[in-house]
Amino acid sequence: MRVPRTIEIRKMGNLFNYSDALKLQEKLASDRKMNKITDTLLSLQHPPTYTLGKRRTDHNILVPECELKSMGAELHYTQRGGDVTFHGPRQAILYPIISLREFGLGARKYVENLELTMIELASLYGVKASVGRKCETGVWVGERKIGAIGVRISSGITSHGLAFNIDPDLSYFKHIVPCGIADKEVTSLQREVKQEVLLPSDELIQDQLISCFAKIFGYTNVVSRNNS
Repeated sequence: MRVPRTIEIRKMGNLFNYSDALKLQEKLASDRKMNKITDTLLSLQHPPTYTLGKRRTDHNILVPECELKSMGAELHYTQRGGDVTFHGPRQAILYPIISLREFGLGARKYVENLELTMIELASLYGVKASVGRKCETGVWVGERKIGAIGVRISSGITSHGLAFNIDPDLSYFKHIVPCGIADKEVTSLQREVKQEVLLPSDELIQDQLISCFAKIFGYTNVVSRNNS
């Protein structure tokens, strides 16, 4: 008999500052480790922000840091896996704070489930997405990347997560080598559906992404809380 699983959804809204999101994740991860809270999922968008993971290499940032700041973008060094990526408006972000030990999931299977979450969302719009080749993280439509993954797992508790491109300003990606993978394009849901198709609101798409996440991970009780 399947054990019911509960997750609390915290909708943080658009343009949620990255530093604040990082502090919140650290607090929630600590609380989850001590079983003060149930599994929690943060849903949000960030203002223009570049983040670098633990595998970062300086040559994957193609312009000086001061130039990034002059464009109105922040730069943050993090403890998540992966290299450099971009977060910005019209990009759906999920930060799961969940206990993998209670799930009985390993790190690889966890990442695969995150990939499946984004593949499932893309399929709702008739877009055929898939995992990348070996060493190509994230989710792809052909040779074009539509979703990025960068996670941190500490004492079996996850933080950071995934970013799915709804319709962000893709020019920001030209200033970096996204995720350290050269010579590949970055795309968005809007680019991959027929151009004349009007997508629903970002809020609805983010709700759909949450539903895909809950389905893939097998949560039967989803409790929403609006923090925006």
